[in-house]
Amino acid sequence: MKTVENKSRREILMGAAAVAATLATESAFAGSGHEHHNMGSANDEIIKTALDCVETGLACNDHCITLLKEGDTSIVNCMDILSETLAMCNALAQMASYNSSHLPAVAKVCIDVCKDCEKECRKHEKKHAACKACADSCKACIKACKKIVA
Repeated sequence: MKTVENKSRREILMGAAAVAATLATESAFAGSGHEHHNMGSANDEIIKTALDCVETGLACNDHCITLLKEGDTSIVNCMDILSETLAMCNALAQMASYNSSHLPAVAKVCIDVCKDCEKECRKHEKKHAACKACADSCKACIKACKKIVA
């Protein structure tokens, strides 16, 4: 059994993504005195898009770690920005799953964070497929967030 000290950053981030996905799923079925008809709601798209951004971001992060281990430090800034993106997209998925009244404000911030990540990942997309996938996912998240902010 692994202790918290032995868990890798990836395992911790994957756990956060799993929690977000679980919360999103549970909120669709949870009853709190009134019925939830979240299936097919407007928030389903943003939840799916945000969690996809987390998933591709984690893959990109793994790739960046591999590059760092090989001595390539060209992606250090990318990793810093990616950390913010992972946190923001997790928060976005959670707020959307709660149907929070603050969702438009969170989506607005997420647009800015994902723009930074997309811009940074585009610098590396021709050399690294993981960076291209992350940038494309950020672009899709930005598009979905704009629908919420509008």
